[in-house]
Amino acid sequence: MDSAGYCLFETPLGTCAIAWGKPLEPGGRPAVTLLQLPETTAATTEARVARLSRARKVSAPPPDIAEVMDRICKHLRGDVQDFRGVAVNLDGLDPFTHRVYELVREIPAGETRTYGDIARALDVPGAARAVGQSMGKNPVPLIIPCHRVMAAGGRTGGFSAPGGRDTKARLLSIEGAMLPLFRP
Repeated sequence: MDSAGYCLFETPLGTCAIAWGKPLEPGGRPAVTLLQLPETTAATTEARVARLSRARKVSAPPPDIAEVMDRICKHLRGDVQDFRGVAVNLDGLDPFTHRVYELVREIPAGETRTYGDIARALDVPGAARAVGQSMGKNPVPLIIPCHRVMAAGGRTGGFSAPGGRDTKARLLSIEGAMLPLFRP
């Protein structure tokens, strides 16, 4: 598939959207460029993915993308999936953010790390805030599991997806993670 596309799909959380582009290498699988968790309405979800992806809506995604969609639905029903092998295209992101995403992608389901843990693992111990900013820009939540990154001191930290911290807690609960106490 040479052109970008997007489609909507129903999940246990509501209507999600996924966008993809051409394969990262010749003969490869289409790469996911955006995963939109449910907004308040399906129309809002679609408007956001259309604007951010600048892709055309298709009724039937390529088979590799359809498989990712199916796995996302399974995951959100409680059949936890490993998304590390999903091809993603993160062109246009700075090298630090790429490094953060590579590291976050390796956090197993059911486990969490803090922004500070990620910064220290990158040998930039004072960069916890920069890690948080990278998490806020994540175009493919679940695939890059930014919900598994928490604030220090038992706080959940932010979550830029619709529903904010409640969605973050729900995703962690689905994965069986020990949730920290919610603190204001």
